Amino acid sequence: MSFPRSSISSSLLDAHGWDSGWAADFAPHAARGLVPGRVVRVDRGQCDVATAEGIVRADTAFVTPHDPLRVVCTGDWAAVDPEGAGDPRYVRACLPRRTAFARSTSSKRSEGQILAANVDHAVITVSLAVELDLGRIERFLALAWESGAQPTVVLSKADLVPDPVGLSYLVEDVETVAPGVQVLPLSSTTGEGLDVLAATIAGGTTVLLGVSGAGKSTLANALVGEDVMDVRAARDVDGKGRHTTTTRNLFVLPGGGVLIDTPGLRGVGLWDAEAGVGQVFSEIEELAGDCRFHDCAHESEPGCAVAVAIEDGSLPVRRLESYRKLIRENRRIVAKTDARVRSEMLKEWKRMGREGQKAMELKRGGGRGR
Repeated sequence: MSFPRSSISSSLLDAHGWDSGWAADFAPHAARGLVPGRVVRVDRGQCDVATAEGIVRADTAFVTPHDPLRVVCTGDWAAVDPEGAGDPRYVRACLPRRTAFARSTSSKRSEGQILAANVDHAVITVSLAVELDLGRIERFLALAWESGAQPTVVLSKADLVPDPVGLSYLVEDVETVAPGVQVLPLSSTTGEGLDVLAATIAGGTTVLLGVSGAGKSTLANALVGEDVMDVRAARDVDGKGRHTTTTRNLFVLPGGGVLIDTPGLRGVGLWDAEAGVGQVFSEIEELAGDCRFHDCAHESEPGCAVAVAIEDGSLPVRRLESYRKLIRENRRIVAKTDARVRSEMLKEWKRMGREGQKAMELKRGGGRGR
């Protein structure tokens, strides 16, 4: 049975997330004779794009800006040359992103790196084969909230924790660092939790995130319903595996929506994620609103509501230390490109230096001032 080309076009694009909003944004490009498509994979200056006629290969030379955050990325909606325009075909433009998941690179230049575009759900995959790293989970959550996506934490390999009580304690531990986030124990081996996750992410674009060996590729295969990703066993000693996923790949899910799998991340550097950090540590930000001073550093200031919470045990010390660490790291990253922030940090360092010098002088002088 044959179908009109228009209906085929609609169904293929819709499966990849096309909607009336994207169609409106694309109108100027359609007037130039270009066709829409979603980037499903990028490598070496070229990309695979899902268009009405299927997957096409296109060159990205015309949209390669100096800003690494603006390069063509998996999840982008692109305007590409029409069929018959020549070989290779080219991506001529990308539509403005609704959301973008970015991190800082590990390079000394501290550039940003875009990991996925136009994402609705960020599934942070954490293996229960190794000890939980709550600090790393907080980092992933900060980036996820900052991206504009709704995060979910998946505790993979739950079959390795057969004791229901022990598993519930692990879930509670993660819930304490993930306010407002669903924490879901899941096993790709037994199928536990898969139906709940599939229902949660149906109809949108989901990115899988986590370190190598967390079980992302196995989870991707389970969600897609076929072996689309290579899987290798993680080491028993530390749960780490080889980077079986080397590029970011987009797949259509059988229950609706699409899934982007990503390589295992060795480093999870923040990139201008102040709002995301605030969301992860919302209880600290709420407490800070009750401090006597609006610029309270939560150290030795009188009337500090955060210090009171530490003293009465309602706020764990680890949470405050993690909050401070991420705030400092984020400010350093932002200061590299924001002169105003650099100036504010310099003033703060000078103020702290003066206060430290006065304290030393008072100590040496037995309390005598100058």
